Amino acid sequence: MSGAPDRGTAGRREVLPDVLPPGLRVVFCGTAAGTRSARIGAYYAGPGNRFWPTLAELGLIPAPLPPERFLEAARHGIGFTDLAKFAHGMDKGLTPEDFDLPRFFAAIRACRPGAVAFTSKRAASLALGRPLGAISFGPAVIADFPPVHVLPSPSAANGHWRRQRQAWADFAAALPA
Repeated sequence: MSGAPDRGTAGRREVLPDVLPPGLRVVFCGTAAGTRSARIGAYYAGPGNRFWPTLAELGLIPAPLPPERFLEAARHGIGFTDLAKFAHGMDKGLTPEDFDLPRFFAAIRACRPGAVAFTSKRAASLALGRPLGAISFGPAVIADFPPVHVLPSPSAANGHWRRQRQAWADFAAALPA
């Protein structure tokens, strides 16, 4: 797989399925599945991605899960979606047409989770309709929507993780039980 977004219209299939059963504590939302995640069919599966170890360190799951077992996270009140369901790859390879914000908002409103956590400033910028530079880590507000948190990307490509990780700890402490 080249990692280039798949923009075909006929017979389109979601790259990764939403995991949005009722009663979730939080839904994690990124821009789109990364190349490795798309290839193996699992959320946050890129080499060196810190997502699963961080969830365990923060006590949101009892132990790190291999990405292939992402469906098990729902047992711990954790769900998943992306803003671009039919494309994958690095953010710089995605186009505005790849993102389906009405679908995202409808899915979250139907699921009614306790919170939504964007796993990058880019995802939050798109959903909040604000320029990237106007987005900061921490809580944000969307009218008629669950509480929103903006988190640093756990991707291995995030070279600022050490100083940004505290935003994840603050988020976990603020998350309703």
